[in-house]
Amino acid sequence: MQLIVFKDHHDLSQQAAEEIIELVKRKPGAVLCLASGSTPLLTCELLVQKARAENIDLSSCTFIGLDEWVGIPPENEGSCAYFFHNQVFKHLNFSSSHIYLFNALSDSPQQECKEMDNVIFENGGIDLMLVGVGMNGHIGFNEPGISFDLYAHVAELDETTTSVGQKYFKEATELHQGITLGLKHLLESKKVLLLANGSKKAAVIQKALEGEITNRLPASIIRRHPNSTVMIDEEAAAMLKR
Repeated sequence: MQLIVFKDHHDLSQQAAEEIIELVKRKPGAVLCLASGSTPLLTCELLVQKARAENIDLSSCTFIGLDEWVGIPPENEGSCAYFFHNQVFKHLNFSSSHIYLFNALSDSPQQECKEMDNVIFENGGIDLMLVGVGMNGHIGFNEPGISFDLYAHVAELDETTTSVGQKYFKEATELHQGITLGLKHLLESKKVLLLANGSKKAAVIQKALEGEITNRLPASIIRRHPNSTVMIDEEAAAMLKR
């Protein structure tokens, strides 16, 4: 694991966007997996700017969505699908046939998980996975206590996740389950970027990077990945002891 501390959220987001651009230049058919949410938002905006400025063709890339709220339709502004369509897809030339997002309204979420696993396996695995870290240390909807050995699965959401998640919705929304790639997908990805910014993430970053590697704090697994980079700003790094 490599740790890079940046001055601010903009600088770390700029570097993350550049990492994606450089990968696509080297491998036009790269398999990309991105998280949605407030932390990756600026990375997505800068990715769009850089791709357009440099005329980067992403039509051969495969895009994998990290997770989704079970029961939330894609047209809901709080859904991960809505985020990607509005922040990424409508601005870039991703091929719709190469976009794979979880169907949160599926009658069989477990089958959705199997199909997503198969997409990843059939495309040779994930080349780059970009994730954030939740206030409870989750990655995607891999909540505290989850096994490190799972691929895609349906997760019961932690109270912290359901509470913090309300910020993405215009009105109070019942959130009980998430459908997500598992931490085994993260471990098997060729490269992982974990992003965190702001003083509110300082405590969880300190525990993830300097505490015990444990499924009680899923983000700590990043230290087991041989090609991972933790990209944080100075505020998020404030509690690190070394």
